[in-house]
Amino acid sequence: MQVILASLGGGCPETMTAECAAALKRAGCILGAKRLLENLPQGCTENRVAAVKPQELLDAILGRRDGCVVVYSGDAGFYSGARGLLPLLREHNIPARVLPGISSVQLFSARLGRPWQDWELVSAHGTECNAAAAVSKGKPAFFLTGGTLGPGEICQRLTGAGLGSLKVTVGENLSYPDEKITCGTAEELAGQVFPSLSVLLAEAAPRLERRCPGLPDEAFLRGTAPMTKQEVRAAALSKLAVGPSDVLWDVGAGTGSVSVELALAAPEGQVFAVECEQDACALIRDNRRKFSAWNLQIVEGRAPQALADLPAPDAVFVGGTKGGMEEIIDLALAKNKNARVCVSAIAVETLSAAVAALTKHGLEANVTQIAVSRTRPAGKLHLLMANNPTFLIMGERHA
Repeated sequence: MQVILASLGGGCPETMTAECAAALKRAGCILGAKRLLENLPQGCTENRVAAVKPQELLDAILGRRDGCVVVYSGDAGFYSGARGLLPLLREHNIPARVLPGISSVQLFSARLGRPWQDWELVSAHGTECNAAAAVSKGKPAFFLTGGTLGPGEICQRLTGAGLGSLKVTVGENLSYPDEKITCGTAEELAGQVFPSLSVLLAEAAPRLERRCPGLPDEAFLRGTAPMTKQEVRAAALSKLAVGPSDVLWDVGAGTGSVSVELALAAPEGQVFAVECEQDACALIRDNRRKFSAWNLQIVEGRAPQALADLPAPDAVFVGGTKGGMEEIIDLALAKNKNARVCVSAIAVETLSAAVAALTKHGLEANVTQIAVSRTRPAGKLHLLMANNPTFLIMGERHA
C-alpha cells in the first residue's frame, strides 16, 4: 500500500492541483485535520479520520489496505506536518508519495505582485519565533502565523523592539471569498485581531554592515551613564565566545555599548540589557536605534530581581551589580549551569566578589587585567594618557 500525502493548496478548490483532486477521488480513506476533512471536494469517500499528530496518523494508517490519503493545507513541503509523518512511514517500510500544492507564501506573493524568492520564510504557526531577528537579515520576512502568535502579536513584538515604523502587510483568508489584504506599520497593526488563516509580510529592517567587535567609543550616544570602553568590549566579546543564535544578558548595561555589540554578534539571538536607571535605559534605546540592534531588549529594573523572568542565558556580561554580584551569578547559573560568565571590574573589591561568586559554583575564575593608554595632543607632541585598568573575570567550567 502506498500512502499519498496530498497538498490541498488554499481554501478555494481551484487552488488544488488536478493531481491531488484525482488522488482524493481514488482514496479509500482520507486522514487529516477536521477543518480540512469537512471541506473536501464532492465525490470523496466518507471514510475519513480526523488526526493531526504524526503518531496518530501512523496509528490510523497501520493495518489499512484501502488506499490512504493524508491531506495538508497549502503545500506539504512548507512548514507542514508531513515533515513528522514521513520518517515514521519510512521506519515501518510504508511507501509514501508527496503531492505538492500551492502554499500561502505563493498565494500572498501573487496577490502582492512581488516575487517571493528573496523573502525570509518564518513559521510562527504554533511555535515561537524571533520576529526582530527575522526582519534584520536584509530582506523581507514572511511569517506563517497561527495559534497564539498572529500578525497582531508579531507586530507588537516588532514595535517593542523599536521597529514600530516598519511597513507590514497582512493577508487574511487567502483564496477564500472573504480574502483581505491590510497594509500599515507594525505600530498601527500591533495588537489587532486577525483571522487564524492569516499571514504577514514585514519589510526588511534597517541594518548596519557587520564588522568586528570593538566599535569606536565616539560612535555611541553617551550621556552621563558609564560605558565600557572599546578595547575592553572587544576583549569581553572574545572571552564570551558569542554564537549567532545565543541568548545573552548584559547586567548593568549603562549606555548599552556592550549590549549593542552582543546584539550585532548574535543576529539570530536575543540580548537583554538590564539597567535600573531610567536615563540610561533611554540611552540604550537610542543606541539600539542608531546601530539597528533590533534583537536587543531593554529590561528596566534592578538585578537580580529584574533577571527572574528572563530566559536561560548562554552567556552573561556583568558590568554593574549595585552590590548584588553573588545573587546575580547565582541566578544566572541556576538557569543554565553551563552559562559563560564574564565580569568587568575596576575596583579590587569587585574583583574579589566576582572570583568568590564564580568559584562557589565550581567554575574556574580566570582574571585578565587590561590597561589601555591613548594618545592626547600636546602642542606638536602626543602624550599617552592612561585609562583606569580593568579586570575581566571569566568563569569557565572544565570537564
